[in-house]
Amino acid sequence: MTQDDKAARALLAWYQAMGADEAVGEEPLNCFAGDRPAGTPARLRLERKSVTSAPRLELRKNTAVSAARGIGGQASNLADLAALIAQFEGCSLRRTAKSLCFARGSEQARIMLIGEAPGRDEDLQGKPFVGRAGQLLDRMLASIGLGEDKIYITNTVYWRPPGNRTPTPEEIEACAPFLARQIELLSPQLLVLLGGAAAKNILGVSEGIMRLRGKWLTYPCAGSDLPTLATLHPAYLLRNPAAKRHAWRDLLLLKGALERD
Repeated sequence: MTQDDKAARALLAWYQAMGADEAVGEEPLNCFAGDRPAGTPARLRLERKSVTSAPRLELRKNTAVSAARGIGGQASNLADLAALIAQFEGCSLRRTAKSLCFARGSEQARIMLIGEAPGRDEDLQGKPFVGRAGQLLDRMLASIGLGEDKIYITNTVYWRPPGNRTPTPEEIEACAPFLARQIELLSPQLLVLLGGAAAKNILGVSEGIMRLRGKWLTYPCAGSDLPTLATLHPAYLLRNPAAKRHAWRDLLLLKGALERD
């Protein structure tokens, strides 16, 4: 293998790690080539674009959120909502993801769990929490008698961010009206937020997950307060097994609430 071959393989591996793991066209595209006038340096063209792009991005964000609110309100059931989200173009993640990851579980579930974003396995299968973290979550829930027929799982965004990066505030805001409508339509008895990112975005708080977990919080939904429990994300538990003791206490808290009801 030549040095050029090694360099090409390394570059492809980097692209895959960043989320560009699928060809979307038959011919390569040079994104730096454009219709700039002859003799105009590429650097000047890019700098000129950067000066004018911010207001347009802000306008697109506001338009996307407003559109999502209007579209989400049209859905009378979860199937309708999923179909509307699949056609929604206001979130940039839709253009880089392979699949919409709307939800998995039962639409009659008493418990709704919400994480942050789909990963590679979820993008391939079109369902949230089906990778290693999802498998751990299933085992955790099974330990207190909860199977997929008793739970409903989704994320704060419905498409995989490239390279599994953290979703941007704009991406989360674009999906937030849909998520709020999804919670209303499911109308669960209990809400479980998986990880600090989901807890902060949904509850609008600044505290870290270790301050939020282990106690019942509330989420305003359809004129009432929905009992809400924040806990550690299963992906975090895979990296930090010692923290499972905290997650187990949260599970016992959830189990106790279910038994009381």
